[in-house]
Amino acid sequence: MTTATVNPELLLTTNQMASFAARGFLRFDSLVPDDLNRRVMDTFDAGPVARPAAGLPLSEVYASGSPLDDLMHLPEIQGIVQSLVGPDPLFDHHAVHIRQPNEGRAQGLHGDAIIDTRMHFDIQLMYFPHDTPLEMGGTLLLPGSQFRRINESDIARYQNFVGQIPMVCEAGTVLALHHGIWHCGRRNQTDRVRYMFKIRLNPKVRQHQLWNTDDLDNQMRADPVTNLEARNRTEENIYS
Repeated sequence: MTTATVNPELLLTTNQMASFAARGFLRFDSLVPDDLNRRVMDTFDAGPVARPAAGLPLSEVYASGSPLDDLMHLPEIQGIVQSLVGPDPLFDHHAVHIRQPNEGRAQGLHGDAIIDTRMHFDIQLMYFPHDTPLEMGGTLLLPGSQFRRINESDIARYQNFVGQIPMVCEAGTVLALHHGIWHCGRRNQTDRVRYMFKIRLNPKVRQHQLWNTDDLDNQMRADPVTNLEARNRTEENIYS
């Protein structure tokens, strides 16, 4: 992954960022092309994927031209990453999550490595390289749960939340998650192996208006009085 900035048209919009802030995730269906999905699947089928050292710049993690390097080089992926954590963030870890055919047990709800109480956030990308029907047990997540801080598996005993979303998707779908979102892997009730690739990234820059703010700027120009009053009311609420 290069350190060059991304075409602004590929950055997230203000509406997308507002949805991420409120719900804790964004979903991008069939984002990765089929040929790359197949190359990634071949890599996973070949055996365990090496785990690079944490703390490296993302641009230095994967061998040039490898399937995972090509995945992270996709312009759309770069736009998502830069919008949320800035250009060339730090690599934290990755994992290939595997659910075996007819696996009889599901994970409990949890948050991943929630040990840092500061307000900045990491992101996790979850990539589904093949079609994932409901019975295959794709990741289940609870929108908005990033606002309730937990210690990893404190919530494992809870089930069946109103609003929870089981991941059902076509090949190449990507989720971008706030690191605090509650989630779990579910039972694979098919005769096929299920894969999900997860990568966690740490910001190196202040996470302030990293997305494409053209729509925000246009809104302010179109109705500056109303928007300025709204901003002032927000500031009054913050500091009152």
